[in-house]
Amino acid sequence: MSETIEIRWHGRGGQGAKTAALLLADVAFETGKYVQGFPEYGPERMGAPITAYNRICDKPIRVHSNIYEPQYVVVVDESLLESVDVTNGLREDGGILINTVRPKEEIIPLLKGYKGQVHTIDARKISVETLGKYFPNSPMLAGIVKITGAIEEEFFLKEMRKSFTHKFAHKPEVIEGNMAALERALKEVK
Repeated sequence: MSETIEIRWHGRGGQGAKTAALLLADVAFETGKYVQGFPEYGPERMGAPITAYNRICDKPIRVHSNIYEPQYVVVVDESLLESVDVTNGLREDGGILINTVRPKEEIIPLLKGYKGQVHTIDARKISVETLGKYFPNSPMLAGIVKITGAIEEEFFLKEMRKSFTHKFAHKPEVIEGNMAALERALKEVK
């Protein structure tokens, strides 16, 4: 991969889009790549729309701005499709990943004529069944790893286990649920 992969995340405050973007940057960094992971937000509050970004490249990244023409977009909350232009600047050689239970055919009319790949995943179902609560960021993180191919899946899972083991040292029961969410998401992206 000599090209920089640029990803824009759309979510709502409290859904973990920022955390997922930062985790993706951490794991990509462990592969030896150059990375950026950063949020864009002002005085947002829980439930307000937020945006986060990733850049992943084999060469040093000299750009330090928001991403205006991403190759990939991740939509953590499908209600944003009606209020935010999530396809703005989205390149057609990439794709969009949307957290939804709806079939792709129902989603496409909401994408303002976008002609690139459209992927869907039911992150709610995966997280509720594996974690017992609705935390969409783990399934969405695995979903974008799957569709970009930026990180080898086995390496991704190994590094995420290390990260969760450190992060949840005082709640080890959460580790296996998060790992199950990642593994299922890698298989269930459509």
